[in-house]
Amino acid sequence: MNIRHIFFCTVFVALTSVSYRSSAQNNVIDEVVWIVGDEAIYKSEVEDARLEASMSGTRWDGDPYCIIPEQLAINKLFLNQAELDSITVSPDDVNSQVELYYNYYESRAGSREKLEEYRKMSAEQIRLKLYESCETEMIVSKVRDKIMERVKVTPGDVRRFMKDISPDDIPYINPQVEVQIITMDPVIPQEEIDAVKNDLREYTERITSGEVPFSTLAILYSEDPESAKNGGDCGFMGRGEIVPEFAAVAFNLTDPEKVSKIVETEYGFHIIQLIERLGDRVRVRHILRKPKVPMTSVEECLLKLDTIAQNIRSGKYTFESAVTSFSSDKDTRSNNGLMANQSEPGMPITSKYEMQQLPPDVAKVVDRMHVGEVSDPFTMQLRNGKVVCAVVKLKNKITGHKATMADDYERLHDIVADYKRQEAIDKWIRDKQRTTYVKISDGWNDCEFMYPGWGKQ
Repeated sequence: MNIRHIFFCTVFVALTSVSYRSSAQNNVIDEVVWIVGDEAIYKSEVEDARLEASMSGTRWDGDPYCIIPEQLAINKLFLNQAELDSITVSPDDVNSQVELYYNYYESRAGSREKLEEYRKMSAEQIRLKLYESCETEMIVSKVRDKIMERVKVTPGDVRRFMKDISPDDIPYINPQVEVQIITMDPVIPQEEIDAVKNDLREYTERITSGEVPFSTLAILYSEDPESAKNGGDCGFMGRGEIVPEFAAVAFNLTDPEKVSKIVETEYGFHIIQLIERLGDRVRVRHILRKPKVPMTSVEECLLKLDTIAQNIRSGKYTFESAVTSFSSDKDTRSNNGLMANQSEPGMPITSKYEMQQLPPDVAKVVDRMHVGEVSDPFTMQLRNGKVVCAVVKLKNKITGHKATMADDYERLHDIVADYKRQEAIDKWIRDKQRTTYVKISDGWNDCEFMYPGWGKQ
C-alpha cells in the first residue's frame, strides 16, 4: 500500500468525524503532540484519524502514531507554501468534491438520517467538515503539482534508467492484447419507446398536480439505482460531469416546482427537477427509464453479426471494411475498430490492454482466441448499462516480458517520470524540514519516520 497516496482518501477526509468523538471525551484534556512552524497537531487529531482509518480497513506499514502525525506535518508544510504562493481553490470545485464524498458516505450509511445518527452531526455539519478537509486536500494537491510540473523526462533519462537498473529490477510488462471490435445495437421497437415516454408523462402530471412528490416516484420507478435511493437526487454537478443532452436541460431549469421535458441520453429517457443552483454547479433530481430490448431483437442482431463474421472469415470483405459499413461504435469506427485503452483521465491512450483492463464480456471471448481470429457474435453490456451485440478480432497478442526501450518506451517513460516526480517531492520536503521549526513532544519522537530529521533545525 502506498501510504503517501492513500492518506487523504482514507485518513484526512476521515477527520470529518473528529468533532463528535472529541467532544465525547468529556474528561480528557487534549494535548499538542507536534508543532510545525506556528501550527499545532493535537493528539485528538491523530487518534480520531487512526480510529476512522481502522474502521475503513486501512492497514498501516508501520506505527500509525508515527505515520499519521508525520503526514499531518507534511500537509502543514504544503499549506504554508500555498500561502506563500497565494495558491487557492475555487469554492465550486470544493463543493463538487464535498458532494461526491457526502453522497458516498450517505450511500454507505443507507440514508441521510442514518448518516447523521452515525456521525452524531447534522448533514450541514458533515458537509462543513468535509468542506474543510476537501479544501485542504485540493490545495495540497495543487502545491504538489506545482513542484512536479518542473520535472521533465528525456529519452536520455529513460536510457540511463535502463542502464543503471539491476537486471532483476527491470519492470515486467504483463501480457497484453490489441483488439478490434464491431458493435451493433439491437432495434428497440417504437412501441416500447412510446410506452416509456408515456410513463414519464404520467409521472410529470402526478408531480405537477401535487398528487405525489418527485422523490417518491424516483424511488419507485427510476432505473438509476444510485440516485433512486436518494429520491432521484444527483448531488451537485458541473456541466462537464454529465452528458451534454442532460446538462443542456438541467442547467436551464429555473423553477424548482416544475418538471423538465423528456430528455433522451445514451442512458435512456429522463425527466428532471431542479433542487438548487450554486455558482456554476447545479443540483437536480431525475427519473431514468430505459426502454427494454426484446430478446427477438437481440437474436436478430446476433444473426446479422454472425453473417458478417462468416463473410470476413471467407474473405468476402475485411474486418476493417466491415467496421466502416456496420459498426455502431463511434469511438472505434474511425480507427478500424481498434479499441483504445485509457487507464484514467489524463493518462496516455494506447491500443494495448492487459486482460483485466478489457471489458469483462470482451475479455471472456478474447481469452480463448488466436491472433487474427474473428469471434462468434456475443452480447456485451456497456458502462452506461446499454446492451449491444459484438464480434471481435484479436489483432495482436504480446507475451509477458521484461521491458525494453524498443517495445515499451512509453511505459518506461511513465515509470521514470513517476520516480522523478516523487524524487522532487522528497527533496522539497527535506529542504522544508531544514528551514521549518518543528517540535515533537516526548513519547512521539521515538519513530522511524519516512523523512528523518524532524525537529533537528
